[in-house]
Amino acid sequence: MNIRTLPAVGDPDAVRTLTGLLEQLPDVEALPCAGDSDRLLETLAGRAGTALDELPEVVLVHESIGPAPALELIREVALRFPAVGVVLLTADAGPALYAAAMDSGARGLTGWPCGHEELAGRVRAAAQWATGVRHHLGGGDSRPTGPGGRLLAVTGAKGGVGTTVTAVQLALAARTAGREVVLVDLDLQSGDVASYLDVQFRRSIADLAQIGDLTPRVLQEAVFAHPSGLGLLLAPGDGERGEEVTDTAARRILTALRAHHELVIVDCGTQITAAGAVAIEAADTALLVTTPDVVAVRAAKRMVRLWDRLRIREAGQTLTVVNRHTRAAEIQPQLVERATGTRTCRTCVPAAYKELQPAVDSGRMQDLDAKSSVRQALWALAGELGLVAAPPAQGRAAPRGGRTAPAERALTGLRRRRALAAGTGDSAAAPGAPSLPAGNGPAATPG
Repeated sequence: MNIRTLPAVGDPDAVRTLTGLLEQLPDVEALPCAGDSDRLLETLAGRAGTALDELPEVVLVHESIGPAPALELIREVALRFPAVGVVLLTADAGPALYAAAMDSGARGLTGWPCGHEELAGRVRAAAQWATGVRHHLGGGDSRPTGPGGRLLAVTGAKGGVGTTVTAVQLALAARTAGREVVLVDLDLQSGDVASYLDVQFRRSIADLAQIGDLTPRVLQEAVFAHPSGLGLLLAPGDGERGEEVTDTAARRILTALRAHHELVIVDCGTQITAAGAVAIEAADTALLVTTPDVVAVRAAKRMVRLWDRLRIREAGQTLTVVNRHTRAAEIQPQLVERATGTRTCRTCVPAAYKELQPAVDSGRMQDLDAKSSVRQALWALAGELGLVAAPPAQGRAAPRGGRTAPAERALTGLRRRRALAAGTGDSAAAPGAPSLPAGNGPAATPG
């Protein structure tokens, strides 16, 4: 997505300098310059009369603009066109003017003349804000990807269901397809992305938490360049540092990453933190991983309900993928869908931990055999999610239809509903129907 940027500059020399800088930004479309305040307002009014989406995302106002003073012009634009992000260009970038510009409705301020990276950061931040405002005003897509990229959040229903393996393989599939991908480990206290990809690192997401201006250079220094081509922003090695990544910091970091990468995949782990909640709420796609057993599906159900209570995400906006699936499993994807209220993916990942074990033990998930049924299913899932071009069906995904397996017939629909409802506050099944005990139960086998 190109960021339509409208300069409002009166000085001819400044126009040439600013136009040259904007032309160097690959994701910016520079519109014809408005030479004074009246021309700027007329241009915006003409575009707004057509449709909200016709307005530029960003307006750059030079301090020497006239006849209206720059701050008055910013205030007018903010009042009449609230879905436009305004950035002030000024030689006096001191705190007093910064405060005055923010009070007038500006979304950023940069010194003039400014550098390429500084201008790029201000324009992208203002555009991200404008895109969010348009979403709430009803313009554009229901879940905008924003200027730059798509955000996919991967969360596990409980520990050991295969959340990190799923996130890593989806990222590898997208990267192999030629997409620019950064994989973020937001499991802040016990993230294992580095272990799965054999990475020794010094910087983590915690090092970005206190930085307000996340320029491309700052991000480049923190994102680890993996030999597979993935960019990795890893969880801190010392778990206690995870507390430094607040919800505000997480939102700022994810916004900056989306502005500079085509695809951002976030491993949120299984515990909902403030930072993880931000990722799930902001994600274009939220993927919930579960296994086909009563304990895990109960956990998935609790997770979805928690998201709903906290107003993070509605169940209907969540996709659930069933990991370690077998045809003989008593719990099939259709039942998971009914129990959680989410939509289950067509692709199920088969139960084949022996295929995974060598890659897991060596910490080289990127070397997982291409013939592995697990890898094939996860890469097919990437196609279903639109991360890569979907390949033709070759029987790689576990079947969702067809004849019912003997073990599934043995557990009637009534008994399954009773087992899944036990301990969750759902209405009980008929008296005398057997059920599993409520509670957390035993952990699933890691994979």
